[in-house]
Amino acid sequence: MNELVSNWQSGCSRSAIKARAELYALIRAFFLQRDVLEVETPLLSRSSASDPHLESVTAPVRYQVGGEAHLCYLHTSPEFPMKRLLASGSGAIYQICKTFRNGETGPRHNPEFSMLEWYRPGFQLSDLMQEVEALMALVLGLGEIQVLSYRNAFLKYLNLDPFNISLEVLAACARNTAAYQGPALDRDGYLNLLLSVGVEPHLGREQAVFLTEYPASQASLAKIVTSDSGHAVAQRFELYLHGIELANGYLELTDAEEQRKRFEQDNFVRQTLQLPEIPPDEYLLSALQHGLPECSGVALGLDRLLMIKLGVSSISEVLAFPIDRA
Repeated sequence: MNELVSNWQSGCSRSAIKARAELYALIRAFFLQRDVLEVETPLLSRSSASDPHLESVTAPVRYQVGGEAHLCYLHTSPEFPMKRLLASGSGAIYQICKTFRNGETGPRHNPEFSMLEWYRPGFQLSDLMQEVEALMALVLGLGEIQVLSYRNAFLKYLNLDPFNISLEVLAACARNTAAYQGPALDRDGYLNLLLSVGVEPHLGREQAVFLTEYPASQASLAKIVTSDSGHAVAQRFELYLHGIELANGYLELTDAEEQRKRFEQDNFVRQTLQLPEIPPDEYLLSALQHGLPECSGVALGLDRLLMIKLGVSSISEVLAFPIDRA
């Protein structure tokens, strides 16, 4: 008889499992009341997020018995197929699903995690932020959420202007503030490092915070505008509470040609970093060409939300089977 594995049991308590079920019921009731349709899209696809900072989980998949195996990806977000639904006329939609990101393990990360993502045709970014605020009030009992620009956050906590500082000074700040000793990074690489080490730990300590107006180079799939300070910024926000990033929202890009350029730019960066290229999602590009309605969308990490709701410090305390037990 084979020796029994000692950690076969669930990694979290029954009360945490019950709390997750209650949270999902609360979320579904919230969106039902607002006439937002629940949808389901594939976890597997032939393309994935091209963001150089994300590593997709890949899988060889045969479309038919005995056929050739094709490289597929477990999605890092349901964004692409949900936008295809929007372009098909679905109206406002949301989804609760599993998502996958390789190489992300720690107190707040598991390679497989749960996400709530929703899209609101006709909503400006401020409308979506109000809806996120309403959901947080329902789930966590939060009050008004503070709005803080990316630039002002860097000025407040690091005393530097991320839009005007030179690359050389950024590199010096990374060495001094984050004890960074690795290879040279690009501008956004240093900014992301300084954000994670010198800014994020302070955010949402006394009051939840929407961090807004990220540099245009960090727009991802968001539209770009000019800020009051004259800088090109992304129409996006991230929600922070207790130093933890909970949500990431965009005023969604609807221009197919601009989206193709961003895919190409991401793959150029991937080449320079010696990362595998990601094929552009032609289905998404065709949907954008057909016409994506003007909309805002947001992705919210449900495991982290549950961690905050239960007052626990590790994601393994809210997962029945984290990766070391899967």
